[in-house]
Amino acid sequence: MKVKVNAVNFTVDRKLVDFIQFRMDKLEKYYDKIVSSDVFLKVENTSDKENKIVEIKIHVPGDDLLVKKQCKTFEEAVELSAESLERLLVKRKEKTRTHI
Repeated sequence: MKVKVNAVNFTVDRKLVDFIQFRMDKLEKYYDKIVSSDVFLKVENTSDKENKIVEIKIHVPGDDLLVKKQCKTFEEAVELSAESLERLLVKRKEKTRTHI
């Protein structure tokens, strides 16, 4: 799957990009019609420890799925977002299966 990683106001290291790519590739086993995905990484300027925001937008035929998570680390936020997307993709796959 084509994954585009966008870091807002900072540069992202290769290890994090590889982790995101690896985690997003796993989603294809839940729904194989994923076209591409956009991952937005943001750091909120607050004193709160949970200031890392990850937004993942997945493009599937006929729709876009968007998940936003805020955590202490980008890895944790990506993991939680991917888990949410897994549930959404399974739901979508079941819905399309019932229409056939």
